[in-house]
Amino acid sequence: MRSLVLLLLSIALPGQAIAPPYFVPARQIPGIGVKRSELSDQVLAERTDLMIETQTFSIMRESRAVDGARRVTANGKLQSLFRSAAQRSGFPAPTLEAIAYLESWGDPKAESPAGPKGIMQVSEATARMMGLAVTHATRYKVTRERVQVKSKGKKPKFKTVTRKDPYTVTVRDDRLIPDRVIPAAAAYLAGMEQKFGGRDWAVFAYHCGQGCVGRLLDLTRAAGGIPPGQPSVARMFFSANPVWNRDIYETVEREMQRDWSPTYWFRVMRAQQLLALYRRDPREFASLAEEYKSDLVPGRAPHRLTVWLTRGDLLFHNGGDLRSGLGERLLVKAFSRPYFFGYSLNIPEDSSADWQDRAKGTPAAIGALTYIAFETRRLYAALVPAGEPFRPLDVVSLVESEDYARRLSEREAMSHVSGQVFDIDDSALPPREMECLRFVLDDLGWAGYLGFVDEGPHTLHIGCAPRARDFFASVFQEASASRRGE
Repeated sequence: MRSLVLLLLSIALPGQAIAPPYFVPARQIPGIGVKRSELSDQVLAERTDLMIETQTFSIMRESRAVDGARRVTANGKLQSLFRSAAQRSGFPAPTLEAIAYLESWGDPKAESPAGPKGIMQVSEATARMMGLAVTHATRYKVTRERVQVKSKGKKPKFKTVTRKDPYTVTVRDDRLIPDRVIPAAAAYLAGMEQKFGGRDWAVFAYHCGQGCVGRLLDLTRAAGGIPPGQPSVARMFFSANPVWNRDIYETVEREMQRDWSPTYWFRVMRAQQLLALYRRDPREFASLAEEYKSDLVPGRAPHRLTVWLTRGDLLFHNGGDLRSGLGERLLVKAFSRPYFFGYSLNIPEDSSADWQDRAKGTPAAIGALTYIAFETRRLYAALVPAGEPFRPLDVVSLVESEDYARRLSEREAMSHVSGQVFDIDDSALPPREMECLRFVLDDLGWAGYLGFVDEGPHTLHIGCAPRARDFFASVFQEASASRRGE
């Protein structure tokens, strides 16, 4: 598995005639936020690799990940079908396997509540396009009941009424027969590869639909900054932001809200890598699956932070721990110059002895907060160059002691006991600044630097990835040494 190679690509900011009146880190992550408009081939390749790697969480947190890998790779009949379908269609068997793995975990009888069925999870309409038979028949349920009828006499009269209620049954469904659906899906994918001019677009269309891909492909071909003849899915995904190629950005956002389909090709590529890992070393695969089980939340990990943090990270059990040598060694004070660093501290004030100690976090957490504010501000400045001034981000929670967190009874409160996370309230942000903040968080998340989750309607719960802590700690150190810092 590749490491966070973008950490090695951090670059120095070119010299400027007039320094901006706010903190600008010397080491920056290429291609993030407003800098998406300056993607080189190398940065695009690195971002693509990282995006593929970040899909591990969505796959490996599922309880069926290990059994599904065994089912797809060890079933001789399925393997024969994938190989023969690939030979006839020209569409590669490893990619067919990866799609089957993601769609159904290799279960030929899988059924989605939304309608798709079978190992390849094909909708009925698409099945007909593939030439598969899905045949329904009308049956009737016959019931009889005695009902009272009008009578002139005093004695009631009854008659028996027969009712025939129609219902539909499926008498044939080729989607549930791997011998039929796998070759048909392979031919369908090969056809879309020819239609859209790329295998990546064909995979994308398998999830998003041909109309969706047609729109995005047209937008990508007409977009700025994309070399002619290179309209790949990765180029499309990473060549837009709220300022640059906004039409692509808005279309991607709509599709993400609908079903996350713009990430599907990246997910299939990661599934392909994971199946190859299972073939090489099933034990290593199973060990990786264990890493994606949450130590904080029972069952399926709801988000990345519940995997990255363990019970061993929950160090600060009471206010005394925050003020002790442990707190002095591991925690640092957040900066308190809102305009310069881009965020304001609004930790709820109360009468407890540790109130002021809650304005602290680990260097990585404060560095991540500082970097998020920097990227959000420069994207917002490009989006609204002469509009509303940047409003510092409203930080409402940093470290908390365990006894304080338990009193709150909030969903994510206990993770604050680690000092590795923080909360931002976005309710007072101008809409376009909120858009920039959300985009920056997504962008850093796709690059594997952080995770975040909505905690309530206006609170964002954020933490950096363990592998990115050194980078963000270095941002904190640089900010601390800044002449305009505290």
